[in-house]
Amino acid sequence: MIRIWFFALILLSASCSAQVTKSSLILGAEQLDVLLPKVHGKKVGLVVNNTALVSKTHLADTLLSRRVQVKKIFGPEHGFRGDAADGQHIDDTIDKKTGVAVISLYGKNSKPTAEQLQDLDVLIFDIQDVGARFYTYISTMTYLMEACAENGKKLIILDRPNPNGSYVDGPVMQPELKSFVGMHPMPITHGMTVGELALMLNGEGWLSGGVTCDVEVIKLKNWKHDDEYSLPVRPSPNLPNDQAVRLYPSICLFEGTVISVGRGTPTPFQVLGNPELKTLPYSFTPVPLKGYSLEPPHKDKLCYGLDLRTVTPARKVDLSYLLQFYQLFPEKEKFFTSYFDKLAGTSLLKQQIKEGLTEEQIRASWQPGLDAFKAKRKNYLLYP
Repeated sequence: MIRIWFFALILLSASCSAQVTKSSLILGAEQLDVLLPKVHGKKVGLVVNNTALVSKTHLADTLLSRRVQVKKIFGPEHGFRGDAADGQHIDDTIDKKTGVAVISLYGKNSKPTAEQLQDLDVLIFDIQDVGARFYTYISTMTYLMEACAENGKKLIILDRPNPNGSYVDGPVMQPELKSFVGMHPMPITHGMTVGELALMLNGEGWLSGGVTCDVEVIKLKNWKHDDEYSLPVRPSPNLPNDQAVRLYPSICLFEGTVISVGRGTPTPFQVLGNPELKTLPYSFTPVPLKGYSLEPPHKDKLCYGLDLRTVTPARKVDLSYLLQFYQLFPEKEKFFTSYFDKLAGTSLLKQQIKEGLTEEQIRASWQPGLDAFKAKRKNYLLYP
């Protein structure tokens, strides 16, 4: 009985310790005592989406309730409320709840114009990232920093954890493949928060024309890069849960192939399939889903593939699935699309797969670029 009681006490202690550690995290947006004096009496623009929460209340509502002059809201891909489908053009509008003008940065322009910024004193960026180069919120942040620098506006970044922040991996992007899904010479997973990344964009001269943004980061408290972080709200429609978020850096490469990643199903980025792979054990049928994917690949066709909902995602850019599906696909000359090189950030990866290189051989080719990036990265880290 004493032994049972002793082990129960140890388990209870460990559980309490874990709860304390988790609850001790303080997000940038939760530090209103730091933020409010910086925006007092100023005309404020917010660059936010549905992830900009203070507890369970949106940052816009939180600031307006404290009489902050929120004059404009800028929304990225998927919109201010996070309910627009992937790739859907978004128009400017008026937010029904707050009455504030909402300017789309995924419509007529991706970069705020001088006219859109002229009546603002300071901008606040608060969007949950997932730590992958091709996730477009950091491209929006890049354009925002450039616009602020060019128009003499200060930018405050409310930092949030990177759920894939414990590893740096993948090929470093080649400059000639720069696009909205890859703007900087970084690997697929950069292992940085948006606050750290903003410092790097300034420090490395990666903003257009070499401009420097007046940026201030309200840091996280009690967070380390190795800490597990479960997102309280989906960061975009097709990343509905932690499993999808952790698989995303590896699975998104399939968006440049003929393999479906499950868009148009309840489990996007957690299943893989194609109508031609009838020997594989799992099947699903993509259909249009409002707010998720209106025209999913292989719409209304039965796809055969793999169910990844219960696998343990590797802490690396896992090429095993990509290599497996390439080997299985019967018409290899049709496997890759023109989009693949932009996602990979290099034209070499596709060629290596076609030549039959192993994952270990491919990963070895990444190492010099990763070593050079990590040497630069360490100069901008805000967290251990």
